[in-house]
Amino acid sequence: MDRDSDILIVGGGLNGPVLALALAQAGLTSTVIDAQPAQVHRNADFDGRGYALSLTTVRMLTALGLWEAVADRAEPILDIVVSDGRAGEGASPWHLHFDHAEIEEGPMGHVLEDRYLRPVLLDALRAVPGITHLTDETVTAQATSPQTAEVTLASGRTLRGGLLVGCDGRRSGTAERAGIRRTGWGYAQTSLVCAIAHERPHGGAAHQFFMPSGPLAILPLPGNMSSLVWTETTERAAQIMALDDAGYMDELRPRIGAFLGEIALCGKRFAYPLDLTIANSLTGERLALAGDAAHGVHPLAGQGLNLGLRDVAALAEVLVDATRRGEDFGARDVLARYQRWRGVDVTALAVATDGINALFSNDNPLLRPLRDLGLAAVNAVPGLRRGLIREAAGLTGDLPRLLQGVPL
Repeated sequence: MDRDSDILIVGGGLNGPVLALALAQAGLTSTVIDAQPAQVHRNADFDGRGYALSLTTVRMLTALGLWEAVADRAEPILDIVVSDGRAGEGASPWHLHFDHAEIEEGPMGHVLEDRYLRPVLLDALRAVPGITHLTDETVTAQATSPQTAEVTLASGRTLRGGLLVGCDGRRSGTAERAGIRRTGWGYAQTSLVCAIAHERPHGGAAHQFFMPSGPLAILPLPGNMSSLVWTETTERAAQIMALDDAGYMDELRPRIGAFLGEIALCGKRFAYPLDLTIANSLTGERLALAGDAAHGVHPLAGQGLNLGLRDVAALAEVLVDATRRGEDFGARDVLARYQRWRGVDVTALAVATDGINALFSNDNPLLRPLRDLGLAAVNAVPGLRRGLIREAAGLTGDLPRLLQGVPL
């Protein structure tokens, strides 16, 4: 049966293009259907949005030939400091400190701004044979059968492939049209995202400061700059976002404290309501989900993109290996391998982030000393600390080849 591409990928953010590039290494063709106009990605200005890319994600981008183009724009994460406290009072002296020198592989990860990664992906999509990138297009209908997957675009065009992959976010239309239900709940929290310039150097340290209203993540950017993910209750976040920049910074300063010296806002401010949402299945007939279309977790661990790219690496490996064995890559038994591989990891991280948020996002006088003692106890056990450092670097579990830095 005629196909426009082997794989139809809905979603042109980050996961969809990376999947297309991974599949192209093994000769599988893809069509990436991107709702955004091309100029939106290419003309991205500084907006403070940064990704904490784990060590294994960096290995994957290297294996795909992407990292060299962005490496000099990325800031290595040399330390991670986890602490508990209240705004204006500073952090508890009992904290957890991860030092990258405790593992042999190098920095635990890098922080890279969105504005540098997206253009590199766009350039790669155009340069790699076998990838068609359709911009400013949306899917209005889809149908699958035991032999083929088909989508209808808003422009009226119909595309056919051997597999449909949804990389179209937490409100995935691909999953909804396939009848895949989701499990989850809201957090009554909103993350405020921005970037700051600061007087003192960050030293390559990332900070996770837990406050009763939610965590504050401070991620190091090149130079004396940092990207922030600042979580507040939804009601309070709306009030803060309504302030002018000066008022916004007046709210932020007591939460950060003085360790970075004077701080100033850089670029735009963003607000993202938080929820937990997990697709009840990662696969369907001639269909797979990856990234936020498969799962959306609390950002406190900074693992959202890394988790999505683990999906991409695993799915690409399953499809490529099946093709090389002469199997139908879109068959149910092939897709079941992806479901088994990723299902447990996704659920485990969702449960962990949900539990940590519930434990720390409160001011319970009984829990606070227990939390602080727990952080101090973990920090005092080198073996346990080292295991958590490897977890943060993405080095644990059954790693797909791409996450080991091995091309497909």
